[in-house]
Amino acid sequence: MLKVGIVGIGFMGMIHYLAYQRIPGVKVVALCESYAKERLTGDWTKIKGNFGPAGQQMDLTGIATYDNLDAMLADENVDVVDVCLPPAGHAAATIAALNAGKNVFCEKPIALKAEEGVEMVAAAEKNGKMLLIGHVLPFFDSHNYVFEAAKSGKYGKLLGGNFTRVTSNPFWLNLDRFYSMEGAGGPMLDLHVHDAHYIRALFGMPKAVQSVGRLRGDAPQYFNTQFIYDDPDLVVTATSGNIMQQGRPFTHGYEVHFEKATIICESFTGTPVTVILGDTQEDAKVEKPEFPAGDDITPFVNELTEARDAFVSGKPSAILDGALARDAVTICHKEIEAVQKRGRVEI
Repeated sequence: MLKVGIVGIGFMGMIHYLAYQRIPGVKVVALCESYAKERLTGDWTKIKGNFGPAGQQMDLTGIATYDNLDAMLADENVDVVDVCLPPAGHAAATIAALNAGKNVFCEKPIALKAEEGVEMVAAAEKNGKMLLIGHVLPFFDSHNYVFEAAKSGKYGKLLGGNFTRVTSNPFWLNLDRFYSMEGAGGPMLDLHVHDAHYIRALFGMPKAVQSVGRLRGDAPQYFNTQFIYDDPDLVVTATSGNIMQQGRPFTHGYEVHFEKATIICESFTGTPVTVILGDTQEDAKVEKPEFPAGDDITPFVNELTEARDAFVSGKPSAILDGALARDAVTICHKEIEAVQKRGRVEI
């Protein structure tokens, strides 16, 4: 039985807790929360997010509760520390857990600063422990389908794609802190980092980025980026950020180009995964793959099952790898620089 301690009982801490309940061979044995200590009693009713279930009263019978991380790290019953703190706290908590001899699963982004990501990966290597980062996007059926098609070569060579991730301002948070590069990093590191990670996983590390966008302080609020590669066939772009109108729901989607197919998906219009095939009008056709039924928690169950398998087997997960997550943050910071300069920045 893999025994997990979650540090940070906010929205993502709750989502991870609920996901673990569905995974065989895993048990949450400890919780740590120093900010909203009533949550250690099971009162999660004030937790809010932009998807998934509302917070509720939880039965925490049999689970050890701590209001400081050092105390939880001293608990020999904890095998894995799951870090769900605000991003500014990821590096310190992760490094402390690794130094305490624990394996770590840390929610995305790996950190707010690329150099902190480097330090976290180095701490895992130094301690002989595993560091996995919770980039859940590849575990959604819609994105996993493209990822598996790219790995298998089913539709030939990847030629690029456009990725979109836009929503309204998260008014349930402190917006000054959200847009601070010392707080949450704004939409670039809270929202777009998902696509930066996915682009890095699909296409490799770009050699440069070229971005334009609107700034709120020093943080990009809404932006568009072209990712530049040596391969002239690769045309990769992304649009992301927050807009003012609160009627705008959280929206994400993509159009990915292969030699033999184009795959599209878009949440706002309700466009399911759609595969467009055929190079001529005569052989043109459209396929819509079907996926097993699921809910908002299902991708996190898939993600944390992958993490369980990696921790138990001792074989790192390629898609949850800390170095890949570190690269995603590096890309985001280059995009921030490019937005500020309104131009191209080398990576």
